[in-house]
Amino acid sequence: MKYFAPLILFTAGWLLLLLSNSFTSISLINGSLQLLLFVLVVCLPIWRTGRMSYVDIGWPSGLVIIGVLTWLYSSGDPVRVALVSMVYILVGSRMALGALNMWRMGLLKKEFPRYEYQKIRWKTAGKTNTALAMQIDAIYQGLANASFLAVPALLIATNPSGSISALEVIGMLIWAGAYAVESVADMQKLGFLKTMKKAGQKNMVCNVGLWKFSRHPNYFAEWMVWNGLIIAAIPSWLALYDQESLVVWVLLGASLLMASRMMYTTLVYFTGAVPAEYYSVQKRPGYRAYQETTNIFFPGPSRTVADK
Repeated sequence: MKYFAPLILFTAGWLLLLLSNSFTSISLINGSLQLLLFVLVVCLPIWRTGRMSYVDIGWPSGLVIIGVLTWLYSSGDPVRVALVSMVYILVGSRMALGALNMWRMGLLKKEFPRYEYQKIRWKTAGKTNTALAMQIDAIYQGLANASFLAVPALLIATNPSGSISALEVIGMLIWAGAYAVESVADMQKLGFLKTMKKAGQKNMVCNVGLWKFSRHPNYFAEWMVWNGLIIAAIPSWLALYDQESLVVWVLLGASLLMASRMMYTTLVYFTGAVPAEYYSVQKRPGYRAYQETTNIFFPGPSRTVADK
């Protein structure tokens, strides 16, 4: 049971959408395509190679599927449908194309450190069957795309109102700002690495630009991308009050909160900040000092050791 427990919550989230009055058909199609995608692009390569890194292709490609299906099958206001569909397609394509480029360059032939850290976590939890744990981990990430991560798109795209609320404007502005920040952080990191390579310096700590204020500004911005979508989805969720049973309506609202919580724990603890730092401390001599002066996730001013 300890292997399959992670599937329960995400399966329940998918069943909630299937049992709703508004999302049954599109959720059935989305869930089926997500599972097919993950079996072919993630689960089979994992089985053949013993490496989890293929998740980096499958998960964002699943976001593209959500965007395309939302565009094709949603019956809400056309402007909302087009906007939220393009958001999912843009976010997913950016990450999927990056992962495919790494695959083309042969970088997926070596397991990414964050997935090596997963194996350490599983061993600590008594999960000695690593092959099974990898497959379960891949499947539940596919189910995440079929459930909680699809909820903001489905809610927004089902709203028929022609008027835009203040919360929708605020949410999309947060999304746009966070997407820009994430892109800038990635470019700053890439620029830093190129500069260090030219200078012949290895294993240096990137503490320039946005990286002065957070040790993982890209992960924080990715979380805020989802929070922006969630905020933008609130008016559409409220509009469903008369169309769903009270229980389903409340659970759909809880699913929005779950999407934020899930992305936070993933970006900080599971495949984000904590796994990255486990290896950075071992690899980069100056990283412990960086940890002492810079926040791990939420941006803030640099501090001295005496401030602690």
